[in-house]
Amino acid sequence: MEIKDRKLHRIALTAIIHKDGKYLLTQRSLEEKAFPGRWTVPGGNLEVDDYINLPASEAGQWYNALDGALRREVKEETGLEVGKLNYLIDIAFIRPDGVPVVILSYWADYKSGEIKLGGDSINYAWVTPEEAKNYDLIEGIWGEIDMVNKIKKG
Repeated sequence: MEIKDRKLHRIALTAIIHKDGKYLLTQRSLEEKAFPGRWTVPGGNLEVDDYINLPASEAGQWYNALDGALRREVKEETGLEVGKLNYLIDIAFIRPDGVPVVILSYWADYKSGEIKLGGDSINYAWVTPEEAKNYDLIEGIWGEIDMVNKIKKG
């Protein structure tokens, strides 16, 4: 596998959204470069526009850029608002086109909104962890849902 750039990574963010004992799954568009048509959780890439127009510190740094980016992605992909974002785990992989990706996975409780899918997803389902096993999930998604389910159960 050819790696396009060993020093630079794309940063992606995901949100496992919990509502009434169920978790939101979305099915990726068939045009996606990585995992087309597979089921996953909402998320997307950190973009410079997520922070560049916000006030920076005196040192030219932006704080909480990931929070804003993930909330934007969840809203764009699902139409939903979520509560507090809680860090869960990080994942690294290399896309089929050779681009290295780091995924930062978070979980959050549903806050408000009705599902309105954006262009990156073609279907959705609210499922229990057991029901999630029946979907063609991207590797690792079920394990992350199980982790959040255990956290929620205490």
